[in-house]
Amino acid sequence: MHIGALLLAAGFSNRFGGIKLLARLNNGSTVFAQTLNRLSAAVEEVVIITRPDLVSALEADESQIRPFDHADQGMGASLAFGMKFTKHWDACIVCLSDMPFVRSATYSLLIESADKDRIVIPEFNGTRGNPVVFGCKYFDSLAELDGDSGGKSLLARYPQDLMPIEVTDPAILADIDTQADLANLQSL
Repeated sequence: MHIGALLLAAGFSNRFGGIKLLARLNNGSTVFAQTLNRLSAAVEEVVIITRPDLVSALEADESQIRPFDHADQGMGASLAFGMKFTKHWDACIVCLSDMPFVRSATYSLLIESADKDRIVIPEFNGTRGNPVVFGCKYFDSLAELDGDSGGKSLLARYPQDLMPIEVTDPAILADIDTQADLANLQSL
């Protein structure tokens, strides 16, 4: 199967008080760069959806970046835009760029479990998290999303197609919304 990743990096960091993707981690990397590095270790093709004003600031190969002029319309709109670049994939792992602590091995496990007709979702101690792998069966539905409703709406629409995968990585539950979130996660 041909599986690629959509890395959503178009948010506005309103609660963070700055551009959280460019915040420095204790190891000197940015939140975005560490997320991309860990994801890239598990999947060959990564498409980054971001705002035009962030393109030059992100530490990434510009050939991976797809600027989205309407990021202010929300995560669902950004995800729908990103689906334009997935037509040749059998499955797509949808990743959030503010989750720098997800292990490469976790991405690999989810990708290995991908199925054209399933939605693979990680669970840690029974709680669902991110990233989520969508088989190509759901690409049209993802392309119709708008507003701030992301792929979670599909989980409710297709419960019979969910394939939960228990992982040992608590980072699937930990995105960064505030400065306190970043400080707490780095201290773990």
